[in-house]
Amino acid sequence: MSKIAYFCGPVASFKDQIDANNLPLHIAIIMDGNGRWAKRKGAARIFGHRNAIQAVTDVTEGCGELGIKYLTLYAFSTENWGRPKEEVDGLMELLVNTLKKEINHLMDNQVRLRTIGDISHLPKACQRNLEEAQQLTRNNLGLTVLLALNYSGRWEILKAARKLADDVQRGRLHSEDIDERTFSAALETAGIPDPELLIRTSGEMRVSNFLLWQIAYTEIFITKTLWPDFRKEDLYEAIHAYQHRERRFGRVLEPNT
Repeated sequence: MSKIAYFCGPVASFKDQIDANNLPLHIAIIMDGNGRWAKRKGAARIFGHRNAIQAVTDVTEGCGELGIKYLTLYAFSTENWGRPKEEVDGLMELLVNTLKKEINHLMDNQVRLRTIGDISHLPKACQRNLEEAQQLTRNNLGLTVLLALNYSGRWEILKAARKLADDVQRGRLHSEDIDERTFSAALETAGIPDPELLIRTSGEMRVSNFLLWQIAYTEIFITKTLWPDFRKEDLYEAIHAYQHRERRFGRVLEPNT
């Protein structure tokens, strides 16, 4: 019996299917699954966090190459302080070491680094390195990366409410002037557009107290891929899926006639 040889060409990348004229301005990511990734390999949770750095690099490069303007990464929530001390200490050390190692890469790629969250509660070494990185990259004109550190959406909303209440009490603002615009201006993300796309890795179906005000009309993409395995192609797949959503913002769109 003769053998028939079949030739299959290279599988097309989702990147080739992305419409460059319909990119989200702002992508937010809940980076989940580091601990499970490490457990599957019989290692401690911090091993998963260390191996997640490549995912951060890939996503940052991928967003920069596409021309995405803003990328927000949920790096450490206020609830994460409840994790074992050795894991938290390891995360803080990893943050410091990664900032030192990657600063030249950020500069070469014109990435601007910012933070959102209560940074004052982080270890002093983390605060110093974050401040230095933000100062060094402040004039970069490419992708802006926001690291959400010691952050929670409820904390941010309460902080904004207290600020506006104080402004009213001091006569700087009238209560009737408080609307969505003034409230948004009091948030950590003031001046930054709300994310159009939220990606969550590891298959979990929740937003975990992340950008609660900002994601009111954000498209959500859930992938079962654990964060340490997330690569550019996974990012492209999420953007491709986003571009095939009909964003109605509560309205009913009339069909084309």
